[in-house]
Amino acid sequence: MRKLIRFILFLAAAGTLFFFLWLSHEYRRPQAGLPANNLFEVDKGQGVKSIAASLQKKGLIRSRTAFVLAYKLYYQPESLKAGEYAFPSPVVMKDILEAMTKGKVYLHPITLPEGLTGTEVAREFEASGLVTAEEFLEAFEDPDLVLVWDPQARNAEGYLFPETYYFSRKTTAREVVGRMIAQFQSVFTDVRHRRAQELGLTVRQVTTLASLIEKETSRPDEKNLVSAVFHNRLRIGMKLDCDPTIIYALKMAGTYEGRLRSRDLKLDSPYNTYLHAGLPPGPICNPGRASLEAALHPAPEDYLYFVSRNDGRHQFSRTFREHQLAVLKYQK
Repeated sequence: MRKLIRFILFLAAAGTLFFFLWLSHEYRRPQAGLPANNLFEVDKGQGVKSIAASLQKKGLIRSRTAFVLAYKLYYQPESLKAGEYAFPSPVVMKDILEAMTKGKVYLHPITLPEGLTGTEVAREFEASGLVTAEEFLEAFEDPDLVLVWDPQARNAEGYLFPETYYFSRKTTAREVVGRMIAQFQSVFTDVRHRRAQELGLTVRQVTTLASLIEKETSRPDEKNLVSAVFHNRLRIGMKLDCDPTIIYALKMAGTYEGRLRSRDLKLDSPYNTYLHAGLPPGPICNPGRASLEAALHPAPEDYLYFVSRNDGRHQFSRTFREHQLAVLKYQK
C-alpha cells in the first residue's frame, strides 16, 4: 500500500513538473516563421479564451490552453486591454501577455508636412485609415478647441502643427485635432509670445503671417527675407499681393483649377491681398516651426518685392523698377 502511495505521489510530482516545464516552454518559446510585424486586435469585452483562440488561429501562439493558463497563473486579476497590438517576429507568448495586460497598443505613425490646409490634413488622415476626413473636419471646424488660444478663431486652421504623430486605431478625431493643437501650443513658447508682443502682433497674426511665408517659399534661407518683405509692406500700408491667399480663397470655394488666372486677382474675398491691405482674416495653411520663427524674426532688409526665379529660389528687390527688371528676366 505504501509503495502504491509513493508511486502515485511520484506520478503526481512528475506530472506537475512536466506541466510547469511545458507551460514555461510555451510561455517563453519564440514563434518564428511569421511576418516581420504582426498586427492583432483585441475587441472591447473580448474574453481571454476568445483572445487565445484568435491568437492561435493567426499562428501567434501554439497552444491556447497554455495562453489561458499562463494568464491565470501570472497575470490575473489584470485584464487584457482592448486595442490593436504589434508583435515583431519571432513572437513570444510572454511578450503578448505583457503588452495586453499593460495596454501597450500599437501606435500608427503619420507625418504631416508643412503648409497643408485643414482639408488637406483631413485627407491625409483618411488615407492613413485612422479617422475619416468627415470626422476630422467636424472636429477641425469646432472653434472651441482653440478659442482660449485664439478668440477670433472660426476653426483650427493654422494650429494643426506639422509633425510626425503616433496614434492608436481607437483615437477619436477630436483627440487627434486636440493633440495637434497642443503641439502648436508647446512650440509657441513664452519666448515667442514675448517676441510677438514686441512686434505688436497677436498669436493669430503671427500664425497668419507664418502661413503666407510657408506657402511662398520652402527654402529655409529665404523665409526671413520673405518675412521682411511682408513686414515692410505691412508697416507702410502696402498691399501684400500674395498669390497663395487667393488660392486659399478659391480652394475654400471649391473653384481652384490648379493655377491662378488674371481674373482671380479681382476675386471678391477678404483673403484677396491684391484688393485688401493688411493680413488676411486668418491663416491660409498650417505653418511649421521655421516659418513661425521667420514671422517673428524678419531679416533686417528693406526689400518690398520678390519674384520666382523658376528654380526654387526668389529674386528680392527694394524698388518697383528693380522688381520689373527681375520679372522681365525670370518671368518672360
